[in-house]
Amino acid sequence: MTFISNSEADTAAAGRSLAGKLKGGGVVALYGDLGAGKTAFVRGLAAGLGYTGRVTSPTFTIVNEYIGGTPLFHFDMYRLKNEDELFEIGWEDYLQRGGVIAVEWSENAEHSFPGDTVRVRISKTGEERRTIDIEFPEGQA
Repeated sequence: MTFISNSEADTAAAGRSLAGKLKGGGVVALYGDLGAGKTAFVRGLAAGLGYTGRVTSPTFTIVNEYIGGTPLFHFDMYRLKNEDELFEIGWEDYLQRGGVIAVEWSENAEHSFPGDTVRVRISKTGEERRTIDIEFPEGQA
């Protein structure tokens, strides 16, 4: 599934669209350069899951929790030195909590994701323009 975004609102709308296809316990791995729109995508994802509050990047906290209709656990792996640190902060516990997990800077923890992870690649293709490619595991969509 591919979306073309011409604004932050379009990027958030793509996240809202994905939210309707997710179930609790799922992981969404986000990939993209700094400023690509990963957090804007997660804002839409949170709204689509029923959260009405403010969504910010968890760069310094590593994880933010947003409790809406379906809980969303928003991770940022940018500052992690290795995947072991992810497990030290309770990654396995989050996987068991039944919410959706969205992970920014997923390339830093690629081997920690379950096999049914949805992958979202956001690429800058212009000043405001983004291409958002969503890859579902085989048999899902």
